[in-house]
Amino acid sequence: MKKLSWVDKLLFVINSLFATILLLSYLLPFIAPSRFSSISIMSLVVPLLILINLFFGIFWIIKLKRQFILSTLVLLIGFQQVNSLYQIAEKKVLLTEDIKIMSYNVRLFNLHTVKKINEEKMIIHVEGFVKNQDPDILCFQEYVSTLTTSFNYPYKYIDKNISTKNPYFGQAIFSKYRIINSGSLNFDDSINNAIFIDVIKKTDTIRVYNIHLESQRIKLDKENLGEENSEKLIQRLQNTFKKQEIQARQLIAHETNCNYNIIISGDFNNTAFSWVYKKIKGSKQDTFTEAGKGFGKTYDYLFPSRIDFILVDDNFTVNNYKTFKYDFSDHFPIMARVNLTK
Repeated sequence: MKKLSWVDKLLFVINSLFATILLLSYLLPFIAPSRFSSISIMSLVVPLLILINLFFGIFWIIKLKRQFILSTLVLLIGFQQVNSLYQIAEKKVLLTEDIKIMSYNVRLFNLHTVKKINEEKMIIHVEGFVKNQDPDILCFQEYVSTLTTSFNYPYKYIDKNISTKNPYFGQAIFSKYRIINSGSLNFDDSINNAIFIDVIKKTDTIRVYNIHLESQRIKLDKENLGEENSEKLIQRLQNTFKKQEIQARQLIAHETNCNYNIIISGDFNNTAFSWVYKKIKGSKQDTFTEAGKGFGKTYDYLFPSRIDFILVDDNFTVNNYKTFKYDFSDHFPIMARVNLTK
């Protein structure tokens, strides 16, 4: 520190603060929100903490200062977290036997939103997009449950347990494979939900969950970022995280009774650095970390926010993963190609 200028000394103090916070954030996946909900909120900003520490590491290297060791060491300790944020090379194995599964939060097709296109035009755009990508299984969150379109799929399951809080809010799964069973988990006191289908592919039965955990309702507007009562915002986030924990536990209990190979897709409304993600993922593969590229950003926010996931059992081989920069919702659609090989 003696050889540093006063500006560099100040920067290193700031660097040390962010490095310490990032190091502590590595504990977040092990802390249930019901125990420390205020701490769990940090999972939303872990991507930003990683990027800040990466910046400081590069900054000190350029200046040929040994202070680069601090952030570099912290990033290496949390290599799994960094790996969840960014992938260098996309895996491109395209097999005819692949199951192509897509997940997309369509925000009610802009039914109640001022957006560049209205509901009717967005449905036409999404139909064209789906036709072009041709997924075998298509999972929608925030689906308009009163729609009659089938997106040209022979089989479908649409959530029929419509909340009285929002008579249009629902979820849907469309499938090329025959559905032999379906159902809803019916989250308590929430317009969000999880649904599932069991499909037959040749001689294999596969369980597909489409989940939408409790929403954070954080928007880039003055209602949130300029909220006068910050305590009110924090309290709302704490309650949301606690609800997500209950919903995650309900999903885990439900899938425990399933003897089929499982695919879980949907909008977790939380990052890969959270307790709910770690708990739901368990021993499953995250298709992004297995075959994706770049930041995999799925939510239109200030920094890379990956809150939509496709997780698969170890019996699947993940061959490809894509995030589509399809700017008609506040979420981007994602699609994975997987093959049941075990």
